Amino acid sequence: MYEAVLFDLDGTLTDTLADIAAAMNRALRLHDLPEWPVEAYRYLVGNGAKVLSERCVRERQELAPAVRQTYQAYYETHNLVITQPYEGVPEMLRALAAAGIALAVLSNKPDADTKNVVRHFFPEVPFRVVRGQMEGVPVKPDPAGAVAVAAEMGIAPGDFLYLGDTAVDMRCALAAGMHPVGALWGFRTAQELQESGAEALVQHPSELLRLMDV
Repeated sequence: MYEAVLFDLDGTLTDTLADIAAAMNRALRLHDLPEWPVEAYRYLVGNGAKVLSERCVRERQELAPAVRQTYQAYYETHNLVITQPYEGVPEMLRALAAAGIALAVLSNKPDADTKNVVRHFFPEVPFRVVRGQMEGVPVKPDPAGAVAVAAEMGIAPGDFLYLGDTAVDMRCALAAGMHPVGALWGFRTAQELQESGAEALVQHPSELLRLMDV
């Protein structure tokens, strides 16, 4: 039915929330700012490190660039402390690859961190493209990154299923001309995903195989 799947990373393939929260709360402490509960990061993340920093400093926006720098410098070397793939994700990826489905990752996480996490947890998965946030490329929900991935793979956007866990992902997929599917094991709710245009919702990674006729 589809030739390819484009995956979000945080909240879709890997549960990164605790490591992100630990790194950002450390940065906030170092700048004498109040921390956030780990669960609050479900709604703080999703739009890249710049927006995350702006949200986390609350009204102290003048500190956002410095907090971002502190956060990213630490997270680059501490993004695998607690992070793990979601249950069923490695098996799903292997099954899709075995069926000849083209696979790619697009994240708003910085590009180096995105590649590091994917390389560490999924070394055997033949992703055609792994792309994080890059200078000069707008972050999701802007479709530029997704369109660029499709072009690099030589596959029309309409032949992609896009799996993500937030409104950002659903809107990006629609704007890029891809087919958005919501991952219910991630950071956001079914209502948010449906209201943002999800064509389908999956409760477990294995359910994606049925949507792909694998």
